[in-house]
Amino acid sequence: MTAGLSCHDVRLLRRAVDGTERAVLDGVDADFPVGGISLILGPTGAGKSTLLHLLACLIRPTSGEARADGEPVSRWITAHRDRWRRRVGILFQTPSLSPDLTVLENVMLPLIPRGGGLAEIRRRAGDCLDRASAGHLAGLPAAILSGGEGQRAALARAIAAEPRFLIADEPTAHQDDDGAKIVMDVFLAERDRGAAVIVAGHDHRLLSAGFADRRHRLAAGRLTPLP
Repeated sequence: MTAGLSCHDVRLLRRAVDGTERAVLDGVDADFPVGGISLILGPTGAGKSTLLHLLACLIRPTSGEARADGEPVSRWITAHRDRWRRRVGILFQTPSLSPDLTVLENVMLPLIPRGGGLAEIRRRAGDCLDRASAGHLAGLPAAILSGGEGQRAALARAIAAEPRFLIADEPTAHQDDDGAKIVMDVFLAERDRGAAVIVAGHDHRLLSAGFADRRHRLAAGRLTPLP
């Protein structure tokens, strides 16, 4: 059994307005092991977000399959996939925070279905905000955050439940150099905790920092390893 996330001959077709089909992903084979950081590079429009959504089982491949710890999760029925997704932390390209809630309440949300006392949930959420250097934002409404602040708050929410699989899409897009280092340090800590961390982006700082254990390039629907 392979520990981590993996793709096996994954193909994803999309139909254009004129009825023609285009392969967004075309025969993708890759392993993203636990206890490692995998970096997926590629230009805007290359399909990086699509691949991450597929790994998180938010969409299904046209053919092939995505597996988690050797299990074909992309083939599972919706109820099973939804339950499995509790083991996944996702940092989307846009923060997708609930604007009417405070930052702390947003981070608490994924913890509530898992049970436990409210005080403990509040404490864990606050700890995650501190790790993302966003503790000072806890009481603010999410609607007023800047792009960089929202990204770090969303990162805190993604790690709150100690996910086995952490998936991040353009996580440093709105960060200055200090903010980018904070984000990468969180990824390193999650890797050391034993998570499989998969990061997609085209920020040169992600590559030059040398923090990834595996690097890939996605272009023309194909994923190729980089040295």
